[in-house]
Amino acid sequence: MKNEIVNLRNNQDYKKWYQGIKAKIKSSQIKAVTKVNTELLALYWEIGKEIVNKQKESNYGDLLIEQLSKDLSIEFASDKGFSRSNLFYIKKWYLFYNQGVKKVPQLVGLFGEDYKNELVSQVVALIPWGHNREIITKCSTVEEALFYVTETIKHSWSRAILLHQIEGNLYRRKGKAITNFKDTLPGPQGDLANELIKDPYHFDFLPLGEKYKERDLENALVDHITRFLLELGTGFSYMGKQYRITIDKEDFFIDLLFYHVKLRAFIVVELKMGKFVPEYAGKLNFYLNVADEFLKHPTDNPSVGLLICKSKSSVVAEYSLKGLKNPIGVTEYELTHFLPDSFKESLPSPQELESAMKLDN
Repeated sequence: MKNEIVNLRNNQDYKKWYQGIKAKIKSSQIKAVTKVNTELLALYWEIGKEIVNKQKESNYGDLLIEQLSKDLSIEFASDKGFSRSNLFYIKKWYLFYNQGVKKVPQLVGLFGEDYKNELVSQVVALIPWGHNREIITKCSTVEEALFYVTETIKHSWSRAILLHQIEGNLYRRKGKAITNFKDTLPGPQGDLANELIKDPYHFDFLPLGEKYKERDLENALVDHITRFLLELGTGFSYMGKQYRITIDKEDFFIDLLFYHVKLRAFIVVELKMGKFVPEYAGKLNFYLNVADEFLKHPTDNPSVGLLICKSKSSVVAEYSLKGLKNPIGVTEYELTHFLPDSFKESLPSPQELESAMKLDN
């Protein structure tokens, strides 16, 4: 292999091609002072394209990447982006979008009828390289990948949050709930509300035993409110559990109450352990009337209801929401990991843990 690398380095065709790559890197480094990530990713796109095209017109194969890595690492010793493995990722990244972009009709709506692959490169260049590597490694289609790219841009996700959302399969869960938003909310607001709701929700982070009750589920979600808010998504603010509202001297309690800062509306959440039944929609509709009367500010949008059940019939849910004037979404939750009840009972409560931490301090 060493002799082959030496021979390729003396190859005039390779040397001429290499000089072109080196010039692009130097040019990019000058521009990168003000636009670091965008310029870096634009450079990687060009390098990926150059590698793919050169391998097509030559018989160098992967030897080309071996030699290119060796030469660039010498020429640009302070830059760690030209390792053999990273150059292979750059090639994979370029091929992933270049070969898959023509198979995604939705991109016409995103980029226009005359979109080109370079437009895709401009979009993916808006997120860090580490994010890009994770996305192309874990996504199977360009459509799925660009979903995570745009969500990362929209919500400024860290790499850890991005991985959490990919592993939680957000792409296939977002906007999949049964709702009546189209009939009850104005277009843009309805679209936003629909995007906010997932189906199903993943509650595997909850330390529940197999024989948990509805109140156990509610309490566990509140005890793990940070993880719950992460699962709900960006923009949710927690207002309280068993939120009491008194009407005609009678107390009513909302399971969980949130406010969404982008939707500018209260989110009334009802949790149900069993299968969805039509009566649940009627009760939640009542709570929404109450929330709009007693909680909603004149500048707020109509409150939105969210029924999270263990299971549902989509047909029954659709008929249950039909004709209701308040916006309601019906979705499911998944809870597949349980702690043995005997083990769960031996765990300290959140309050006990908090007390212990205060003593340690």
